[in-house]
Amino acid sequence: MDTLTGLLDGPKARGAFLLRSVLSPPWSLRIEDGAPLSVVTPVRGDAWILPDGGAPVRLSPGDVAVLRGPEPYTVADAPDTPVQVVIGPGQVCSRDGVDVAASMSLGLRTWGEVRPGDEDSAVLLSGTYQAEHEIGRRLLAHLPALLVRPAGRGAEATEDTLVRLLTAEMSRDEPGQELVLDRLLDLLVVGVLRSWLTAPDSGAPAWYLAQHDGVVGPALRLLHDDPARAWTVAALATEVGVSRAGLARRFTALVGEPPMAYLATWRLALAADLFRDPEYTVASVARRVGYSNAFALSTAFKRVRGLTPQEHRRRAGAAPAPAAAPAPAATTVVLSG
Repeated sequence: MDTLTGLLDGPKARGAFLLRSVLSPPWSLRIEDGAPLSVVTPVRGDAWILPDGGAPVRLSPGDVAVLRGPEPYTVADAPDTPVQVVIGPGQVCSRDGVDVAASMSLGLRTWGEVRPGDEDSAVLLSGTYQAEHEIGRRLLAHLPALLVRPAGRGAEATEDTLVRLLTAEMSRDEPGQELVLDRLLDLLVVGVLRSWLTAPDSGAPAWYLAQHDGVVGPALRLLHDDPARAWTVAALATEVGVSRAGLARRFTALVGEPPMAYLATWRLALAADLFRDPEYTVASVARRVGYSNAFALSTAFKRVRGLTPQEHRRRAGAAPAPAAAPAPAATTVVLSG
């Protein structure tokens, strides 16, 4: 498994909140839901994303914005439009403290406020991951606060196709519809993240750039392909064909942490995903990711993640309110068209 696949395997929406908003200008929505990850894309009309502490960014139809929570932000028709509606935890919508979800409902997964005869109202699609475990800490820890992918052109219009599919599927109410919408949202997010990671000078994390190195790249692939192996720096260096000291020095310089520290983080990330499946016991997960027994894995998991494997599993099953993940400083990345 390459390092890109390892990271992008994270997004797995479960009952994601998806909404089509139809709004006559002027309009402004303040988003304070605390969600760990959200997606916004205009279908008709422009929109402005105003992250707290960041510069406003204009979105045109087909542009896709991925926002890392839990920090609040505003979406509006213009940067200076006063906030009219606040969307809080649990997607509760209010105006001046009064719940307006019912009064602004426009049908299946559609919401907004349209003046009679207005044929130029803005149409936005938004998707929200409800809990951190649906994305994975490792992904959230590397994401910029706001990532914008402009509408695609030619062969690179895959995300545009996904937006069209998502638009069509959101208007349907058929068996399995929630699962279809979840997977389309996942694919859209993965497509945007892949564009970000592979774009020149995009600020992609060091470990991703390191996979192209002739020494560190093969070492990363070995750790990803066989995390359960009893790796040592010496064994990894032998496989790659360099000295132990040379590998340790180059790996740390390019990835930002020593090989065994990286492996420990990767093992726990894999374990967190496996714990979602109730068929796996802690002991079986320990064997798959390279821990000697269930106790050793549980101890490491608790020390790093702050909760036991059982607590993590209960959270994954209950989809609780999202929690903040370790995150980089607030940044905005707009990819070239």
